[in-house]
Amino acid sequence: MNQYPAWKYLLILVLLTVGIVYALPNLYGEDPAVQISVQRGGESGDALRSRVESTLSEANIPVKKIETGEGRMLIRFNNTEDQLAAADVLKEALGEDYVIALNLAPSTPAWLEAIGAKPMYLGLDLRGGVYFLMDVDMEAAIHKALERYSSDLRTILRKAKLRYLGIRIVDQHLLVKFRSAADRDRGMELIHDEYRDLQLKEVDKGKDFLLEVSLSEKEIRDIRKLALQQNITTLRNRVNELGVAEPVIQQQGDRRIVVQLPGVQDTAAAKRILGATATLEYRAVDVEHDVEAARKGKVPAGSSLYRSRDGRYYLLKNRVIVTGDQIVNARSGFDSKTGGPQVSVTLDGKGARKMLEFTKKNVGKPMAVVFIENKSVTRMVDGKPVVSNRKVEEIISVATIRGVFGRQFQTTGLDSPREAHELALLLRSGALAAPIRIVEERTIGPSLGADNIKQGFRSVVIGFVVVLLFMAAYYKVFGLVADVALAMNLVLIVALLSMLQATLTMPGIAGIVLTVGMAVDANVLIFERIREELRNGNTPQASIHAGYAKALSTIADANVTTLIAGIVLFSFGTGPVKGFAVTLSLGIITSMFTAIMGTRAIINLAYGGRRLKRLPL
Repeated sequence: MNQYPAWKYLLILVLLTVGIVYALPNLYGEDPAVQISVQRGGESGDALRSRVESTLSEANIPVKKIETGEGRMLIRFNNTEDQLAAADVLKEALGEDYVIALNLAPSTPAWLEAIGAKPMYLGLDLRGGVYFLMDVDMEAAIHKALERYSSDLRTILRKAKLRYLGIRIVDQHLLVKFRSAADRDRGMELIHDEYRDLQLKEVDKGKDFLLEVSLSEKEIRDIRKLALQQNITTLRNRVNELGVAEPVIQQQGDRRIVVQLPGVQDTAAAKRILGATATLEYRAVDVEHDVEAARKGKVPAGSSLYRSRDGRYYLLKNRVIVTGDQIVNARSGFDSKTGGPQVSVTLDGKGARKMLEFTKKNVGKPMAVVFIENKSVTRMVDGKPVVSNRKVEEIISVATIRGVFGRQFQTTGLDSPREAHELALLLRSGALAAPIRIVEERTIGPSLGADNIKQGFRSVVIGFVVVLLFMAAYYKVFGLVADVALAMNLVLIVALLSMLQATLTMPGIAGIVLTVGMAVDANVLIFERIREELRNGNTPQASIHAGYAKALSTIADANVTTLIAGIVLFSFGTGPVKGFAVTLSLGIITSMFTAIMGTRAIINLAYGGRRLKRLPL
């Protein structure tokens, strides 16, 4: 009686071994590191490595290890002082072609990484990092929509050869000025046929015949919602380019976005990443005026002077044919003719119509692609970092229109496949639909995170030791068996958090502490049931069997109801509540296994099949 078949012992041994192996990476800690991300135009590979090594060597900064990847480099250091000094030196040496960011890199051994064993992610409160609360300028998003409608209305009226005196934006509507009431009526009919969702209203001011064009309430709500969602997507893609582990980017309210970047210690670098959004504009080249005269200051009306990446200057028409907002898909690839990198672009319906109309009238004429990027430049003023925004506009391609096209076409002239990939990624997510403003900023230093870890670890240890002592004193040898199971339970929780790459926060540690106390509940029920069976005169072997068998339904009911509560907390909670729910739910699952199967296996090995007169319980 009370003996497991060999496969059960083997199963428990395998699970425990796997748990120990996948929990091990959490013991190795993290190295202070500097991460270098290659921007457009920057060199990478061996050339960058040599440059970095020589720069750090000249500055007498020791390096622990350098790891390279596609477009990225991670430099590990022995301490934070070397890390901070290296970041300053590299920023000055490498310039704007690279993003230099402070980070913390796991120091997991290679043999553990080879089997996919990684440490669990630590949240902002444990690892340190930066927190931003950003406000989306919804008024600018609506103004941007009105500008698009203004351009579209001009095209419609001009195409119908209808005389109008101008279109301007006033508050949150457009005012179209006509020569006569008859022209206004005709224009009103044309606009209504094309855009049925717009609200039109006749306004007379003296001799002016005005038409007020307003957005509907539904469209304003849709513009606000889209601006928020598009900004979240764009910010997430930008943060992913840095390789931040487990960033939190989520909506707060109807116009704000929360951004948490665990492990990032450089606030200025984080701001630069969040502001690094890009888009394209397609413009006609002004071939009627002299470029050299424009360079001397005589820029003709309706045109602007731009510089291309190869240093040449062009005059471009101010009227934009298509913008990045009208791009619905973009994929990077290679030009079949030249072999150079390209981005295949797909436009939405309005953009396709505009491009089709333009190319029909301009076959044989040049068209330019303007790359626009908003950069944040950090300068040290009086020992403090000051961030300023700078808009970079440059021509990446000037090509002659060889045929008529609309919805799909290719953009070439890019520097590298990586730039093509990044541009396609940005275009798929779109540019920022509306400007964002940082309204709250917090930096949680790694020392504060380390203090939180120490306090959390201390609370787990204290709770664990108190439970161990109580169980050993009250239940004797059986209590020690429960203590072994409790240790197994903690190992399995850490292993599961690491395997799932879940994020551990302070509330998550609270869930683990609660699990430590709850994990022995099942053993208390089992051991008390065994005592009751012994008092009723049953043999020790029969009492052990009955104790586990009869307490199982009660244990299952108690744990299942708690698990349901944990699932509800995870489903409807946010942030810290989710972290608590994850560790609580995992702890319940692992404790059911260790408290029932784990302790039963140990007791079966120790007492199963033996003639016993009494139990040390």
